[in-house]
Amino acid sequence: MDMEFQKKKLYEQMGISQRAIALGEAAEEVCRPRFERIDRIAEYNQMKVLKAFRDRHVGESHFSGSTGYGYNDIGRDTLEEVYASVFHTEDALVRAQLVSGTHALTVALFGNLRPGDEMLSPVGKPYDTLDQVIGITQQKGSLKDYGVSYRQVDLKADGSFDFEGIRAALNERTRLVEIQRSRGYSSRPTLSVGQIGELIRFVKEIRPDVICMVDNCYGEFVETVEPSDVGADLVVGSLIKNPGGGLAPIGGYIAGKAEYIENASFRLTAPGLGKELGASLGVSRTLYQGLFLSPSVTASAEKGAIFAAQIYQDLGFSVRPRAEEIRHDIIQSIDLNSPEGLCAFCLGIQAAAPVDSFVTPVPSDMPGYGDPVIMAAGSFISGASIELSADGPMREPYTAFFQGGLTWAHAKMGILMSVQKLIDASLI
Repeated sequence: MDMEFQKKKLYEQMGISQRAIALGEAAEEVCRPRFERIDRIAEYNQMKVLKAFRDRHVGESHFSGSTGYGYNDIGRDTLEEVYASVFHTEDALVRAQLVSGTHALTVALFGNLRPGDEMLSPVGKPYDTLDQVIGITQQKGSLKDYGVSYRQVDLKADGSFDFEGIRAALNERTRLVEIQRSRGYSSRPTLSVGQIGELIRFVKEIRPDVICMVDNCYGEFVETVEPSDVGADLVVGSLIKNPGGGLAPIGGYIAGKAEYIENASFRLTAPGLGKELGASLGVSRTLYQGLFLSPSVTASAEKGAIFAAQIYQDLGFSVRPRAEEIRHDIIQSIDLNSPEGLCAFCLGIQAAAPVDSFVTPVPSDMPGYGDPVIMAAGSFISGASIELSADGPMREPYTAFFQGGLTWAHAKMGILMSVQKLIDASLI
């Protein structure tokens, strides 16, 4: 029988109506030329990663794990050399002991800031989970608690940098500038690597000694260059996002100048021990293989984001970025305009998950967030937002932040299911 006919029958069996299918077909047709550009970027990045593997002579012996202290773990050490090669940095810290992107950022910050120093964010307030780390929200053990002050300069109304404000904020106490590439839960645009490079050059002209650190979460392999290629002293991210390729079961990375990596490693383990300790505990193979697959997986997630933008802007919703815009991370935000809309969207993403598809996501309080948050994620790795997932704070305009999809086909299915749940709720 005709494959297209059979495919539509399968969609119907999954609960997707003819209306949703038609909306998806129209959106996909418009997106095809954009997908070709993503595939070209993925091919380039795949070669970049492969070259790093070849240059470091990765072999099967590197997949053996270590226990205890982890002394002489050549697999762990070589993986860090591969990351440094991919990101074109002097060194890298890639560890299962870094439990999240927030933890990796915290280790980098605490490792390189001292009492009396000041941290500056020149792109507005960072992601919600850093509030308590910095001390924006009072918390024992924060940077503020250790005598590190914080200052921020908001972006202008059009999303551009406030260079004069940044110049005024830089002072003799400024030790580190933290640049968040992705938007987090804000409405500002994601920063391109080119924009990040422009900002770093501006800062370095005024204060060459200041550490420029980039929160690279959700941005890896979306472009052919990374922030470390345009002057970032440190780039930081999570392995259960882009660079883990959907296989890494845990972990984070910090890549950059050797001095700053050593400082971070002393914070992760202990002064004088640093990178010498840290058992890989049998996860080395998945960290290597996840990195190898990452350019392809990231491309699939980006296609899903573009498809989501197209179908929802066709339906009249406000989306950021718009489908036709060039992207710099894998996140797609969609303003659903009501709590019912946000809940229906997340219900659809959850229903399309391979794991826990039968679960109904509900808003709840989450550590590190100021508002109740609804999260949809039926993933093989708990909390892995490179897998199909969506979340959003329960506040106006009730924005869903959609990301992930290990395959383009699955990302497409998730979006169609979200549309269907909105249809079922008579919201579109």
